[in-house]
Amino acid sequence: MNVSARSKIRLRDYIAGSARLVRATNLIIVALTQYLTRILLIGPRQDWRAIISDPDLFLLSLSTVCIAAAGYIINDYFDVKIDIVNKPERVVVGRYLKRRWAIGAHQILNVLGAILGLAVSPYIFVINVFSITLLWFYSERFKRLPFIGNFIVSLLTAMTLLILTVYYPANRHLVFIYAVFSFFISLVREIVKDMEDIKGDQAHGCRTLPIIWGIPRTRNFLYIVLVLFVFALFVMARVLNNSLLVLLFILLLLPLLYLAFKLSRADTRRDFREISSLCKIIMLLGLLTMIWA
Repeated sequence: MNVSARSKIRLRDYIAGSARLVRATNLIIVALTQYLTRILLIGPRQDWRAIISDPDLFLLSLSTVCIAAAGYIINDYFDVKIDIVNKPERVVVGRYLKRRWAIGAHQILNVLGAILGLAVSPYIFVINVFSITLLWFYSERFKRLPFIGNFIVSLLTAMTLLILTVYYPANRHLVFIYAVFSFFISLVREIVKDMEDIKGDQAHGCRTLPIIWGIPRTRNFLYIVLVLFVFALFVMARVLNNSLLVLLFILLLLPLLYLAFKLSRADTRRDFREISSLCKIIMLLGLLTMIWA
């Protein structure tokens, strides 16, 4: 193989590795979710062309994407040794991207995200700086502690929707319901991922719920979370006197019940990986209900 061919392979691996590092697919989903929330929940829907071309929405969404990408990078930066055990095929830092380049990219993306937020609103800037700080401490410390790391990621997931209401206050109640939905399904998924990654986490001194409680007690805790999840959604829909939302949430009970069933039988790493994927599908189904909300 000549030098040119090897260079092309290295470049292709570098690009693929970088896209995997920042979870490019997840970033696209974040941006699409924010735009759909702005159009379908905040509205008015008939002005969707003007909403899509709104420069402030573009800057706000881009700032969120930059900060999320930086968060993924710093998370992988601190978790290289753990990921070598749990997900060796997904390790990018140290393989395709040098550690100093990873930390540099993290800093640049965070600064860019903060500046873009400031261009929209000082309040957006403050929220972005708070998110940046929280992501750093999550990756450096809180991820290895029981529950608090799961809570932080779920909170930040909900904030990707709530941040829109700071600049676009119309229909905040509807956005809040979907933020709560995102929070709970993300919380379930994060705990399930800890159950999936228990081997590598335990080998490197992490203290996640499955490690300190064991799989059976963590499973029981997830059942409680699911019950609270369903209860919160129905209470909010009833308070708003929105019978259509109640019906939509009833339909969502089916995949949630299936998730609980799968969880009751889960025992292997593969089982927990399938449940994690199911959480993603449920989140997508929940977001699709925005069309009729």
